[in-house]
Amino acid sequence: MKHLNIVWMLAMMILFVINNIRAQGDFPLTALGYDSHAELQWEAPSGTPPSGYRVLRSVGGASFDTLGITTENYWLDFTGFPGTGNSFEFQYKVSALNGALQEIASSDTVEAVIAPKSDSALLDMVQRYTFRYFWEFGHPVSGLARERNTSGDIVTMGGSGFGIMAMLVAAHRGWITREAARDRLLQIVGFLQFADRYHGVFPHWMNGTNGNTIPFSQFDDGGDLVETAFLMQGLLAARQYFDEDNPLEDALRQAITGLWEDVEWDWYTKNNSGVLYWHWSPNYAWQMNFPIRGFNEAMIVYILAIASPTHPVPATYWNTGWTAQNYFHGLSYYGYPLATGPARGGPLFFAHYSFLGFDPRDKKDAFTNYFTRNRNHTLINRAWCIDNPLGHAGYSAVSWGLTASDDPWGYLAHEASTSRDNGTIAPTAALSSMPYTPAESMVALKHFYRDLGDRLWGPMGFYDAYNIGENWFADSYLAIDQGPIIGMIENHRSGLLWNLFMANPEIQPALDAIGFMEDLTPDSEALPSVNEMTIAPNPAGATATLTFNLTRPETLTIDLLDARGRVLRQVLPETPFAEGKNTTQLNTAALPAGLYFLRLSANAGVVAKKLIISPN
Repeated sequence: MKHLNIVWMLAMMILFVINNIRAQGDFPLTALGYDSHAELQWEAPSGTPPSGYRVLRSVGGASFDTLGITTENYWLDFTGFPGTGNSFEFQYKVSALNGALQEIASSDTVEAVIAPKSDSALLDMVQRYTFRYFWEFGHPVSGLARERNTSGDIVTMGGSGFGIMAMLVAAHRGWITREAARDRLLQIVGFLQFADRYHGVFPHWMNGTNGNTIPFSQFDDGGDLVETAFLMQGLLAARQYFDEDNPLEDALRQAITGLWEDVEWDWYTKNNSGVLYWHWSPNYAWQMNFPIRGFNEAMIVYILAIASPTHPVPATYWNTGWTAQNYFHGLSYYGYPLATGPARGGPLFFAHYSFLGFDPRDKKDAFTNYFTRNRNHTLINRAWCIDNPLGHAGYSAVSWGLTASDDPWGYLAHEASTSRDNGTIAPTAALSSMPYTPAESMVALKHFYRDLGDRLWGPMGFYDAYNIGENWFADSYLAIDQGPIIGMIENHRSGLLWNLFMANPEIQPALDAIGFMEDLTPDSEALPSVNEMTIAPNPAGATATLTFNLTRPETLTIDLLDARGRVLRQVLPETPFAEGKNTTQLNTAALPAGLYFLRLSANAGVVAKKLIISPN
């Protein structure tokens, strides 16, 4: 009898251990809660690979319900926006299944809290998810950006330039280390040094494994000057970011400089024709015959070609090439003046691609202030969607943005026109316009995510586009649409990429040669919550006091800018201020005499005030 009792006790102990192991789970599961969704990831259990997984959720500790079955090790659960300011707790577990859909193993049980997030947290989320396209989905050999999420070995030069800028943002925000970003850039530039080039110009597409050109079309099998300019824009920003004096960063800067100086911009003038040409092929020469004239996405081409230290074109090309035909018209649409561009501005990528690095704030040539131009272009595009003259389903003040993207019938450069508006909205249009229309773009972001996220949000952020009238949501990601989302949101938040690119020593002399002028008149309407802003004394000596009145509570960042509009230092990071009168003390003792600006930035816009430092 005693012997039986011992056996029984041992059996109970073994059963207890088994049950505890099972309660802890046979494989690990993690869950992260966001504003309106939870993200689940898990590892496959050891042993025979499962045929699939069943994802289960419990609300408030009640019984678990099945959400679905997947073959992936990943699940997004859109629970919806709490909206009331409350948080909601959800418990999750995952069952590994055999071919008969029977459970063979069970994960840990984990919890995720869904709670409303601040605007800043939502921007973090969108940028960080979108960054996965360039980091986790980057080509394993070259490190370059794939054209789209179904492109295999096809990498794209323009999208890779945007992706390089995304890596700088990620390192700046601490999502990856500076060293990891540096090593990926070394991988990229090392590959590019031995990849196909045509008078220093890269093709639109190449094979990410061997660097060989992949023709974009029959006659487009050589150099693509516009795609190369987008790539150089990113590389030059990286050259400024990696500024430490050590062997690896020294080597990176030298390699980028070599690629930049190898570009023969003057070759692409087609024998000094006065205009730059988009393509040249060793097989078909100039048969594409596409002169680059504005206004479109290619403004950065002329800035870089004029700035080149080794193969420049004359500054006169700005007027003989870029602005030579149908450039200025000075018309207004929906009450917004638009100095340049096609009717109603064209697709919104015209205001994004060249402006990831080139800072249009306070920049004016003989034709327009380019920040104002891009802001009005965005507002016109949005106003068209609100007006909705073609009666498309789903258009509104929160659901807007027409640009080049996938659509139910293929791919099209959508714009505010009767011929190119087919009911397709692309999140990149509104989100990449964040520096120009921060309040309107933020409202659109919340609609895309909170209202449409269960169909529009995926593992690398927002899918490319949607068309409500056709009940169609893309499942595609495109490098040239993902990249501007990260970069332009960051330019709105910190000006990082603008500050880096513009700090390259070749850029300002080129702008001076073109005839760009500083246009520093503050836009007092840009940040409507500020209805009064003073600096006293002004001119200032060692100290000054900034006073401003807010019509509502606001989180502000305060920066000190030089006379050219470049950020010298951050006076205050994102700081909450109360409604009513606010004051901030300024230490101006170390500033040389001259003209400066204090800039207040919030999600709703920007306002600036002149600050004069008097001589001692």
